[in-house]
Parts: sequence; C-alpha cells; structure tokens
Amino acid sequence: MMVPIPYYIILSAILFTLGAVGFLVRRNAILIFMSVELMLNAANLAFIAFARYFNRLEGQVLVFFVLTVAAAEVAIGLALIVVIFRTKHSIDVDQVSTLSG
Repeated sequence: MMVPIPYYIILSAILFTLGAVGFLVRRNAILIFMSVELMLNAANLAFIAFARYFNRLEGQVLVFFVLTVAAAEVAIGLALIVVIFRTKHSIDVDQVSTLSG
C-alpha cells in the first residue's frame, strides 16, 4: 500500500508554510532557527517524495547535502545566539537589530 505523491507534497507545502510563517512572525531567535529547520525539512520531504516517485537517487543524495547545511547552520547559529545573549542578555531579534556596543 503506497501513499500517493500528492500527499507528500501537500504535507511538505504545509510544513514549509508553517516554517515561513514562524520565521516571519516570531521574534525569538531560537524559534526563528527552528522555523528555518522546519522549512529545510519540508524541502527534504519533497526531495525524497520526488526521488521515490521517479526512482532516482539524486533527490536522496541532495537531502544529505541539505542536512549538512542544516547542521552547519544550527552550529553557527546557536554559537551566535550564545554570544549575543552574553552581550545583550536577550535573544529578542528586535533588540539585537542594534548591535552597537
């Protein structure tokens, strides 16, 4: 029993939309990073769905590259959040927009 590809694409679109709304609405830096991760995982779901539908391996290989970029983004992003929290004592994006010492 196989799930049709439109179901995967619809789920991917819903997840990407939730991530985009979270990115645009939230002011907390950690929640913004979580929204970016949600968007990347939605793209991964679409890549995997199309790779399975067309019986091609390129989509699955591309997912590994996206996961690598996501891991690097998390490592660098969380390091930046820690540094900003130490200096500003807040991770609110509105307060961080003025980074003058």
